[in-house]
Amino acid sequence: MSDPLTPVLTKRWLSPNSWRLSVYEQLEGYQGLRKALRGTPEQLVQLVKDAGLRGRGGAGFPTGLKWSFMPPNEDKPHYLVINADEGEPGTCKDIPLMMADPHSLIEGCVIASYAMRSHHCFIYVRGEALHCIRRLNSAVREAYDAGYLGKNILDSGFDLDITVHAGAGAYICGEETALLDSLEGRRGQPRLKPPFPAAAGLYAAPTTVNNVESIASVPYIVLGGSDWFRQMGREKSPGPKIYSISGHVERPGQYEAPLGTTLRELLELCGGMKDGIPLKFWTPGGSSTPMFTADHLDIPLDFEGAAEAGSMLGTTAVQVFNETVSVPWAVMKWTKFYEHESCGKCTPCREGTYWLAQILERMVDGRGTEEDIDTLLDVCDNILGRAFCALGDGAVSPITSGIQYFRDEFLALCESNKRELVGAQS
Repeated sequence: MSDPLTPVLTKRWLSPNSWRLSVYEQLEGYQGLRKALRGTPEQLVQLVKDAGLRGRGGAGFPTGLKWSFMPPNEDKPHYLVINADEGEPGTCKDIPLMMADPHSLIEGCVIASYAMRSHHCFIYVRGEALHCIRRLNSAVREAYDAGYLGKNILDSGFDLDITVHAGAGAYICGEETALLDSLEGRRGQPRLKPPFPAAAGLYAAPTTVNNVESIASVPYIVLGGSDWFRQMGREKSPGPKIYSISGHVERPGQYEAPLGTTLRELLELCGGMKDGIPLKFWTPGGSSTPMFTADHLDIPLDFEGAAEAGSMLGTTAVQVFNETVSVPWAVMKWTKFYEHESCGKCTPCREGTYWLAQILERMVDGRGTEEDIDTLLDVCDNILGRAFCALGDGAVSPITSGIQYFRDEFLALCESNKRELVGAQS
């Protein structure tokens, strides 16, 4: 690779019992917290701004800027909420991080809470990840016993409690305001914005919602400094990133690399295409991001590079498909997922995903017509930008990009149906 990286976020993952506090402390654990508590909240916010850390949950919003939205006065409680509801198809970075190195998240939570004057942090974990929930709860107990959580943390006068909350397995709860509704005990559905969570979030109090990987990056920034962090990645997207690589590769898994790494370089890391069968298409950030083809091997996978090429970095869930896979079939499978996971709050998404799934299922079954392609695009156009939240936009991405790059495959399904009809009539 042109820009090799000594592991940062994953450096403890292969250590024996890496999830234990004793191992974490041996490997610089909680040193960042000690340093952070010697500074002021304003200094920490500025440090994260200077480092250029951007949200690792998909949107890429500057983390320090988001922290600065938290009002300085404390007439209402301030809350930090960690979005660990990892549900994007192909995404598998946050759960492995919490399994292998839960204390890096906890340390990041304490530092971030101190920076935003929050005294209660909630970690919202996807309900199906029972093993992860147990390990996080165990790590939180260790942190309390060692004085890293609770009252007067490390004799600093700062208090913080952390609650690990298990969700109920709804994809929509990955959307930050739906997550807040779920956390309050209501049905998980997106809220109308404004007001934004920084003004009226959890329990109508000022709230910041951050991704697991974003917060786990903070202790390293505190220890290493903003200039050190900016040495990795690219100018507008600095730092290391965990790429989840799945599908037709020899060694699928989580690979840490600088932001801006290309798929060609990532394929080198994971041993290349499985059985040597050539690449056909891939997603840079999960199924909700427009797909790429073999022509996009050298696109820098950072927030700007992916966008300039017509897609999004998303959660860096790199799903790799070889030439044996039918694009319409893959698109249909993704669309059925979005149909199932739509919360039903808005008509474009509720009705649109249903009809998209019906049309695609009929086409893949060999009963489609050429007009169905135009209908798919028309329905997508009526969903894009008109749904209440980003689920609708994500649902149309694989369809529009699939037709853009592989229209001939959709047409071939229609032609086979046409031939069968002609044969039946004769």
